[in-house]
Amino acid sequence: MVSHRGPEFSEIVRECEKHLQTLMGTKNAVMFFSGSGTGMMEAALVNALKPGDKALVLSNGQFSERFAEIGGTLGIDIDAIEAPWGEEIKASDLAARLDETDYRAVIAVHNESATGAVSNLADLGAVVRKTPAIFIIDSVSGLGGIEMQQDAWGVDLLISASQKALMCPPGIGIASISDKAWALIDEEDGKRRFYWDFRKARKSAANGQTAFTPPVTLLNGLREGLRMIEEEGIANVLARHRRLGEALRAGGAALNLSIFTKAPILSDTVTVFNVPEGLHASAIVGNMYKEYGTVIAGARNKLDGTVFRIGTMGALDESEIILDLVHLERTLQDLQMPVESGSAVAAANEYLRRA
Repeated sequence: MVSHRGPEFSEIVRECEKHLQTLMGTKNAVMFFSGSGTGMMEAALVNALKPGDKALVLSNGQFSERFAEIGGTLGIDIDAIEAPWGEEIKASDLAARLDETDYRAVIAVHNESATGAVSNLADLGAVVRKTPAIFIIDSVSGLGGIEMQQDAWGVDLLISASQKALMCPPGIGIASISDKAWALIDEEDGKRRFYWDFRKARKSAANGQTAFTPPVTLLNGLREGLRMIEEEGIANVLARHRRLGEALRAGGAALNLSIFTKAPILSDTVTVFNVPEGLHASAIVGNMYKEYGTVIAGARNKLDGTVFRIGTMGALDESEIILDLVHLERTLQDLQMPVESGSAVAAANEYLRRA
């Protein structure tokens, strides 16, 4: 433990910021908070918008719906472009809506971990950039495993957290803000904020500090995770995530498992499989854990029972994906599903051989 107001801690903060600027694709300052991804969603809204402001949510999954719920709770006038979970919201639909109505902000989720759908931020951001609205993005489960180019894609307010592909325990919130967004944040027009006040955080960040007491040991852990990414090389890290995700999907296909996601860009950090007819997701998830000691996830939302999810984020390699497929194949056999022994591993290995 070191003093969170001393030079040792400032060194940790500055190093984390430097690594994250490269990973995020931004020249903006990066600010750190004690909190979760949901906390950062609320922080983004209370700083950029006041009650009565109009915002547009691109809603196609659990966390975009959560953004809308938070905004409604804060008194923000929330509209939505809605698509079925797992499907894409197109830039053309966004452009048409922005031609009709003026918004202070457009809000979207980069990587929807409940559905495995990735938003095309480059196309969406190009549309928002032409308007006075700012573009607010949640990349909690994307950053570090899926490419992010904040400045090039016109993302004005990017939030993330520590516990996914950044390979750190939960507890750190992250924000990076463009000049366009700061113009809104700096307005004194009825916003109510104290702990989440980005202006306080900006002032402290300039000195390598946080506005309030930080999670010192977690930031030290985040620095190590970011060093690991730097040592491997960002391009190599992203390619590894893509390779492992595709290998997992190839193995799943050999087990006759279909993908829930319908969006054209599939997540490289989580794959969402449909549950075979006649089973409940809890049977697969429970058997994987009880019999083989492998932890995967179902859904804690309206998809409960119908899908299961396997993560491919962080410090994973090919051997762990192969082992997941071995355990998944055995689990399906335990549950009397007609799958061919060895088929999943063979399909994954064939993909990896060609990749």
